[in-house]
Amino acid sequence: MKNFELAKILYDIALYLDMEDIPFKPQAYEKAANSIETLNEDIEDVYKKGGLKALENIPGVGRSIAEKIEEFLKTGKIKYFEQLKKKMPLNIEELASVEGLGPKSIKKLYKNLKIKNIADLEKAARAGKIRKLAGFGEKSEENILKGIEFFKKTSGRFVLGFILPLVKEIESRLKKLREVEKVAIAGSIRRMKETVGDCDILVVSADPQKVMEFFVSMPEVGRIYAKGITKSAVRLNNGLDVDLRVVDKKSFGAALCYFTGNKEHNIVLRKMAQAKNLKLNEYGLFKGNKMIAGISEEEIYKTLGLQYIPPEMRENWGEIELASKNKIPELIGYKDLKGDLQIQTNWTDGVNSIEEMAEAAQKIGLEYIVITDHTKSLAMTGGCDEKKLLKQMEEIDKINLKFKSQNSKFRILKGAEVNIMKDGSLDIRDEILAKLDVVGAAVHSNFNMSKKEMTERIKKAMMNKNIDIIFHPTGRIINKRPAYEVDMEDIIKTAKKTNTVLEIDAYPDRLDLKDDYIKMAVEMGVKLSIDSDAHNISHLEFLELGIAQARRGWAKKSDIINTYSWEKMLRMLK
Repeated sequence: MKNFELAKILYDIALYLDMEDIPFKPQAYEKAANSIETLNEDIEDVYKKGGLKALENIPGVGRSIAEKIEEFLKTGKIKYFEQLKKKMPLNIEELASVEGLGPKSIKKLYKNLKIKNIADLEKAARAGKIRKLAGFGEKSEENILKGIEFFKKTSGRFVLGFILPLVKEIESRLKKLREVEKVAIAGSIRRMKETVGDCDILVVSADPQKVMEFFVSMPEVGRIYAKGITKSAVRLNNGLDVDLRVVDKKSFGAALCYFTGNKEHNIVLRKMAQAKNLKLNEYGLFKGNKMIAGISEEEIYKTLGLQYIPPEMRENWGEIELASKNKIPELIGYKDLKGDLQIQTNWTDGVNSIEEMAEAAQKIGLEYIVITDHTKSLAMTGGCDEKKLLKQMEEIDKINLKFKSQNSKFRILKGAEVNIMKDGSLDIRDEILAKLDVVGAAVHSNFNMSKKEMTERIKKAMMNKNIDIIFHPTGRIINKRPAYEVDMEDIIKTAKKTNTVLEIDAYPDRLDLKDDYIKMAVEMGVKLSIDSDAHNISHLEFLELGIAQARRGWAKKSDIINTYSWEKMLRMLK
């Protein structure tokens, strides 16, 4: 799949254009890149089926960008991008991943200090050269060094949601092979961790050689580390290392348990086995030399006296103790959501219309959505002011009437993603917010406040009787921007006191709340929502990632407000 490679080029073009202060174009390339990165289909297949026209049907892709995509698919390059790189030969993606460093700053650093990459940036910052440049200063230099440390810590990890479509595609291909009887993805991907380092795949096959031959010959394989009869290891073109192991059918459950992990969970299981004079490893559960369990994971847990533990819970956070008492919670299921409470449309920075988003939501089985376009102080999104919000409410009423006339029970609810200002006030007047069905509030600026100030800022917004949900509560963007400093325990307690819902934002590089905060919220009885934060119709698929994150935080169906009908969900709000 060339989606990631292409998306990366389009993102880089957007950065180069932004660097040159060219209006509108950077946002256009960014939107197109975002659509391709999150596309459920291989971009090559899209082009093969319908040519240039099919490319133009991708949300955010116009004629000019479609032609560049076509050029990339035919030649592996985009001339326009090569020209931009020649003009300013630097690793723009790497530099832009440092928190607080925007395209204009990167240009200034290149022009004045010839900084082309992270190594150059770190050298200049440690030598105290950056602080001397106009517009930077000592504090900026400190923040750059912090950003570099964050970059080093997160590099080499892949955002789960961005690599999952390709992993599922590989799994699907292996399942179709005549020689494959069983296949399963293991490791951190099966546990649905927000970032993953590599991918483990297990298969049962009577003819492993053919399977291995197929695996190492896949078009995505950039490098073959090892090719054997029972194990092969490759690196994909996107940098992900993938191991394929062939295991005996009778040991499949034991191998799946072992390779799913995590390490600490497995250590406790092995100690439990030892306490019963048994031995547990990747081949099975043994009493002496006799194998007594291993064909399925359920069999292993049962033989150890444990209730089955869902993979998302296997982090040694107390799940084994719960399983020994038969108290594993019934986690929210992957088909339990009835609505999506955060949807952006082309009224602001989304790609699709309200009606298009509603129709796409119906197709995936949802019963309602909330339209939550950004509000006025987020100028870069073309945010809604009071007048525009009132106009949008009228538009939603019209579409709902249209659905009703078609005997559709689907409902579009009126909402907004209101900006929490630096002092905790909101950028839309209360009398307008009171007219909306659901109001979400979020921090979008001034991230470098102290922990106390940021906590008080968000708490003040939560005290407002019109604020129903705090969207992406910690503001993190995985591998790009750390969470701002905030006392989440205090926020969760305030949510309980004010009956404010906390969001699990399902967008792949947000997944905000983190799993441990979800667990804390569940334990304190705070209600949560799972929302896609969709900016185009394909983003609705992200809800699966939000559900996985909720499961990792031990959330039940009853903890999530949008597992209920829209009428009941609204009654649960302030």
